[in-house]
Amino acid sequence: MLLAKGLRRLIHTGSMTLIDAAGAVHRIDGGVPGPDVTVRLHDRSLHRKLALNPRLRIGEAYMDGTLTVDDGRLYEFLDLLGLNMANLEAHPLVSVKMVFERIVRLIGQYNPIWRAQRNVAHHYDLNGALYDTFLDADRQYSCAYFRTPQDTLEQAQAAKKAHIIAKLLIEPGHKVLDIGSGWGGLGLQIGRDSGADVTGVTLSVEQHAASSRRALEAGMADRVRFKLLDYRQESGTYDRIVSVGMFEHVGVPHYREFFTKVKSLLADDGVMLLHSIGTMGPPGTQNPWVRKYIFPGGYTPSLSEVLRAIEHVGLYVTDIEVLRLHYAETLKHWRQRFMANRDRVKAMAGFDDRFCRMWEFYLAAAEMSFRRMGQMVFQIQLAKNPNAVPQTRDYIHEGERQRLSVAAE
Repeated sequence: MLLAKGLRRLIHTGSMTLIDAAGAVHRIDGGVPGPDVTVRLHDRSLHRKLALNPRLRIGEAYMDGTLTVDDGRLYEFLDLLGLNMANLEAHPLVSVKMVFERIVRLIGQYNPIWRAQRNVAHHYDLNGALYDTFLDADRQYSCAYFRTPQDTLEQAQAAKKAHIIAKLLIEPGHKVLDIGSGWGGLGLQIGRDSGADVTGVTLSVEQHAASSRRALEAGMADRVRFKLLDYRQESGTYDRIVSVGMFEHVGVPHYREFFTKVKSLLADDGVMLLHSIGTMGPPGTQNPWVRKYIFPGGYTPSLSEVLRAIEHVGLYVTDIEVLRLHYAETLKHWRQRFMANRDRVKAMAGFDDRFCRMWEFYLAAAEMSFRRMGQMVFQIQLAKNPNAVPQTRDYIHEGERQRLSVAAE
């Protein structure tokens, strides 16, 4: 079997028992101990599809139920793949496809406002109750900040908000813009903590409705407001700008446009904080399964791509912090919560077993990308003026400690 022969060349760590669609058993043992899983194929066409395009077809086959993992050990299966991913991507057929994808990626990354709206709706305008099954109560849908391994998801998300707000040095009366404001949790926290005037912009109809309702219910709608608007359509001048988990949807051809717009909106002594998923390697491509089913138009940038755009626009980089495994831990919590509520999700209108398998695969594969495949999160602090923030980072730790101690009281 061609697929089994290929796996024997690729798997150096861990082992797999592959049972093909004809019932034949193929044992693949790597030379280094690792996960040991049994995978079953239930469609003969997978023998060829998986060999020719594994980065897309593995996820599709799991969604369709034509690839199953014994004892529900999807996580261990993806761990095995993650440990051997470098070998897979070095395979001539896969490496040629990735070179081609890099060449044509700019076409898929072209992101005018109409396409940005469509891409956002694909993921963020699903039934809001879905997100309640695995996120914290504030619906923070981005990397949390685990100050200790024992932190709960709620504690880590509160710490994330405190960490970001401390970096922004917000004062009462400041005008703050939140680009990609989600369900409003960060904007509302900024309003509560600092007394600043906050404007959030989002392209998600569901998120806009929820965040606007939350501001009204909190009695803060007069100074914390949310707009259904593309960031490129915003105007005015802001003392502080923050963007969390939105830059991944900007599109590589639009990076300079993004930072040019940020610069035009930022006061002369203003500060901007960008929080985004990134990769530790050079510019690459988005996983084709993720691009097709989860985040159309999405892309994980390298730091070199982002910094090149910032340099071109002429903003000061005043601080960079890399959060390495914080998102892996965040995704572990999300995955465990989702699996505990899987039957509840399946009972929701519009969702079925295939959708649940897609979401299982997404959360587990995303976690593995941070544990095994070089993904991380970076926070970049920007300013027009090099004196806009203190010369040392002490203010960050002092600020977040103060905010967390007040929240604990």
